[in-house]
Amino acid sequence: MVSTPVIARFAPSPTGRLHVGNIRAALFSWLYAKKAGGKYLLRLDDTDTERSTEEFAKGIETDLAWLGLAHDLFARQSDRIAEYEAAAGKLKQAGRLYPCYETAEELERKRKLQLAQKKPPVYDRAALKLTDAERRALETAGRRPHWRFKLESEKTGFDDLVQGHVSVDAASLSDPVLVREDGSFLYTLPSVVDDIEFAITHVVRGADHITNTGVQIQITRALGAEPPAYAHFSLLQGPEGRPLSKREDAAFSIAALRAAGYEPMAVNSLLARLGTSDAIEPRLTLGELADGFDISHLGRADIRFEPGDLDKMNAALLHLTPYDAVTARLDAAGCNLGPAFWDAVKPNLVKFADVADWARVVQGPIAPVVEDADFAAEAAALLPPEPWGIETWGAWTEAVKGRTGRKGKALFMPLRLALTGLDHGPELKNLLPLIGRERAEARLRGASL
Repeated sequence: MVSTPVIARFAPSPTGRLHVGNIRAALFSWLYAKKAGGKYLLRLDDTDTERSTEEFAKGIETDLAWLGLAHDLFARQSDRIAEYEAAAGKLKQAGRLYPCYETAEELERKRKLQLAQKKPPVYDRAALKLTDAERRALETAGRRPHWRFKLESEKTGFDDLVQGHVSVDAASLSDPVLVREDGSFLYTLPSVVDDIEFAITHVVRGADHITNTGVQIQITRALGAEPPAYAHFSLLQGPEGRPLSKREDAAFSIAALRAAGYEPMAVNSLLARLGTSDAIEPRLTLGELADGFDISHLGRADIRFEPGDLDKMNAALLHLTPYDAVTARLDAAGCNLGPAFWDAVKPNLVKFADVADWARVVQGPIAPVVEDADFAAEAAALLPPEPWGIETWGAWTEAVKGRTGRKGKALFMPLRLALTGLDHGPELKNLLPLIGRERAEARLRGASL
């Protein structure tokens, strides 16, 4: 028996910039598909013509490209209106899509009345009771119908890859509007049609879509198809514990993180493991991340995104990054002082841009901090001749210790302050050979070099 190839999809609406919350659907879908040797579809759900823009569409593609989440297939819903009209026609013929003539104001009054009567605000299907003559009269008066899908009043169950068995009771839901008065489509029907026609096997998305899934399964079957498998993961909240918003949380957008200097694989590594039962560790490539990805390990409880966690992940990733992977970036930054320099300073980086600070420490000029000129002068006089290596620091400080009697912090901190102008930084056994004898001696004697 030949198994069906996995095809997963990410279907953002180009109505804003992607943030760390909604990018998880793209990441999880990509990792799941690639681990299975399958394909990944990027579909722009741009049926909301009032809020969708080409700028946002391009921004989504830019964000995904930066993260490395390349798509195998691409579609725009605005290019596929004929397919949705054909599906709507099929549902109308089957009696599952019916016209409704209430205005927004009339529907709101009904809703308020139901709430006042302690009833659930579910559409009462009054439109189904209209006669042909009544419908013609409404249309003659200028009313244009919107179209609702008639739900079967039953529980729709499915086995979710994250949540386990889930049941959605359609009896407690309003028949969803699929087509607006102007003939344009809301999200639901195009999503189902595309999942069918692109042979989507797995839909991976946030748990806030579970009720939508119950509806979409009914629509899928009404169109004569079987639904894909679903995986609904927990939602990501902001640091304050509220849901993230495209409009209110611009600081957590992928574009903002990119501009702030975070590494794409740090973002991927953190989001792929946050809220799972797996260790949160950096991975240098998406392939490594996919190899260790298990969708069943995604948690059900909502989790918070803490920017400090991303700082830690970014630093951990840089600490693992080999020189060959950053050579071009070091060249572009004017900081390529060789592999020994990169290996010396990377344990002290939080963001790649920090490398420029350590290049200045090595190359100068810096303002040395000399608190005891006599001690520093003695240390300068004991500097050995070059060439220097990683053993030079130990041999030199032993000589200084023997001459001055200083040890521990009283020995090492004054030397660090004079050599680098800072009270922290990379190990000086690695940094001293890069600084070189001429600069080291000048700095110990108080010169800015």
